[in-house]
Amino acid sequence: MEAELGKPVLTVRGARKTFEAELAPVRALRGVDLTLDQGEFVAIMGPSGCGKSTLLNLVAGLDTADDGEIVLAGEQITGKTEDELARMRRRHIGIVFQFFNLLEGMTVLENVVLPAMIAGTKRKPAETRARDLLDLLGLGDKASEVPAVLSGGQRQRLAIARALANEPTLLLADEPTGALDTDGGREVLELFKRLHADGQTILLVTHNDEVAAGADRVVRMRDGRVEGEGLGEPIGAATGSSS
Repeated sequence: MEAELGKPVLTVRGARKTFEAELAPVRALRGVDLTLDQGEFVAIMGPSGCGKSTLLNLVAGLDTADDGEIVLAGEQITGKTEDELARMRRRHIGIVFQFFNLLEGMTVLENVVLPAMIAGTKRKPAETRARDLLDLLGLGDKASEVPAVLSGGQRQRLAIARALANEPTLLLADEPTGALDTDGGREVLELFKRLHADGQTILLVTHNDEVAAGADRVVRMRDGRVEGEGLGEPIGAATGSSS
C-alpha cells in the first residue's frame, strides 16, 4: 500500500503524551514533529525514557496522543476509536517487536498466514503470500516447524515476515535487534536494508549505532522532544546496544 501521491507516508505534528504515575505525571512526549516520505528508512535513537517507543506506539495506534496530529497515508488517525485504529493497523501498519511476540502453538507458516486472514484475505492467497515471504527471508524450509525450534535471528525474521503479511504502508520496528546476539542482530539489519532497497518505508527505534547507521536518516530524541537529526549516521556519542 502506498501513501497518497505527492504526500508523506507519515506526518506527526506537535504530539504530546503524559502518563499518570504514582509520584508525578510523566511527560513522555512534549510536542514532537516528524515526517517520513515514501520509501524512507528512519531510525529514532535516544536514552531510555526519552519517548521514542511512546512515539512508535502512537503512530501504530496502540496508544493515543493527548494533543497534536498524526496523519498516516493521508488519513488522520488521531481521534479514532479503538475499532477504527485496529482497521487502520490492518491496512497500513506492520509491527516488529523486540521479543518477537510469536504464536508458539502455531507453525511458522500459520504465524504469517493468520494476520492476513484476520484482515480479510482468503486462506489460499494468504498462504501463498506467507510462503513467498518465508522463502524471501530464508525460512521456507521451516514452514511446518514451530517457532520454538528457531534461533533468535530466525524468530525475528519470522516476526518480520508476519509484519509484512498485509503489505503495510509503514513497517514499524521497536528495538528489533535488542534480544539478539551480534550475529543475529547483523542478520536482521541486513534484512531491513534489503526491505528498504525494495521500497519499504521503515520507522525503527534502536539503541544500536550499527542499526541506526543503516537508515537514511537518524532522529535523536531526549526528554520527550526531537533533539536533532542527521543523515546516514547517529548524532553525537554512541548510546550502546541496550539500556
